[in-house]
Amino acid sequence: MPVILIANPKGGVGKSTVATNLAGYFARRGERTMLGDLDKQQSSRAWLALRPQALPRIATWEIDEDQVARPPHGVTHAVIDTPAALHGHLLRYALKAADRVIVPLQPSLFDIYATQAFLAKLANKGVLKHEGRVGVLGMRVDARTRSAEQLLRFVEGLGLPVLGFLRDTQNYVQVAARGATLWDVAPSRVEKDLEQWQPLIEWVSR
Repeated sequence: MPVILIANPKGGVGKSTVATNLAGYFARRGERTMLGDLDKQQSSRAWLALRPQALPRIATWEIDEDQVARPPHGVTHAVIDTPAALHGHLLRYALKAADRVIVPLQPSLFDIYATQAFLAKLANKGVLKHEGRVGVLGMRVDARTRSAEQLLRFVEGLGLPVLGFLRDTQNYVQVAARGATLWDVAPSRVEKDLEQWQPLIEWVSR
């Protein structure tokens, strides 16, 4: 059973967007899915409270900063949303529970510097020694721009896979306001976005 951690110490990079939509993908496939939230703001949990009962169920995962336990028996997929400034024992517990780590990253200088320090911390903990465990996801970026090229060069220099680039679009805002995900609306409305998610989906499904 995969446990997928969405982590980056920089705030506002789209961690909750990735966490909720990834959980929505698993739920739409019929998996018994749980979404945990280590952030004190509980953004993902607040989103779950908005989710209509008619949509595929995503369960709340009761986890706290004292210890991130493995999900209950019978769960097939779990996603963990994390706060900014993730460090210390909370980071250790989260990494211990996770099978895969997705690092959302925007193509700005400040985001790259903050993420570089975070990835160095993961390397010190031996996480990056496990090939295929950590991947970087470009957020709010046009893959055709120079910013995307710079981001790609930065990530490739670290020897990590780039899981794709998600564009800046109101689609994420609109579905989130209804407790929904890209997979809960008509595919024709979000066709381009679903296409951008495919490399990430293939990576987590391996």
